[in-house]
Amino acid sequence: MITKPKNGNFIAFEGIDGSGKSTQIRILAEKLRAAGIRCYTTMEPTDSPIGSLIHQIMIGRVKTDPKALAALFAADRLDHLLNDVNGILQILQNGTTVLTDRYYFSSYAYHSVDMPMDWVIQSNEQSSILLRPTATIFIDTHPDTAMERIAKNRSHRELFEKKSRLVQVREKYFEAFQKLKDIENIITIDGNRTKQAVAEDIWTLIQEFLP
Repeated sequence: MITKPKNGNFIAFEGIDGSGKSTQIRILAEKLRAAGIRCYTTMEPTDSPIGSLIHQIMIGRVKTDPKALAALFAADRLDHLLNDVNGILQILQNGTTVLTDRYYFSSYAYHSVDMPMDWVIQSNEQSSILLRPTATIFIDTHPDTAMERIAKNRSHRELFEKKSRLVQVREKYFEAFQKLKDIENIITIDGNRTKQAVAEDIWTLIQEFLP
């Protein structure tokens, strides 16, 4: 059974690096606000102290074990939900729609390349109990296309931004979706097209969730 927040909708965007998530969140947020729907955008890792440490690890300034990194993401996610200043649960209670760039499926896909997926799912269990997305929008992009976009738009590469890794992560996303298909609402979008075409599909498919 799909659980929904009582007030605002919670929509998580997922995809490999370079899939265009941040662009699509910006476009959707503009459309929602133009339609008179209150909207808040956010991302993971966050800019909290835990999230800042993760960013340092991702760009190679701090070294740690993959299991420790996975645990940091799980902790950052809980703070993202529960923080009493800008936590997602609090924002949803105000009737605001929240769009997040990554949620727990990112952990399932990225970290299960290095460790058992069931371990990663279990480590994020508290987040899934607190809040499942109204919908998870997966922008499915070919790794070659994603790498071209990364090369064009990034001044430096992060930890997971290698083609071989993105191929593995994409496969792990589909493994996680299959594993959790009965309890999660997953929408897959072809991300290899223009950003306008992708945005139109997203707008059409989320209409059922809008007030």
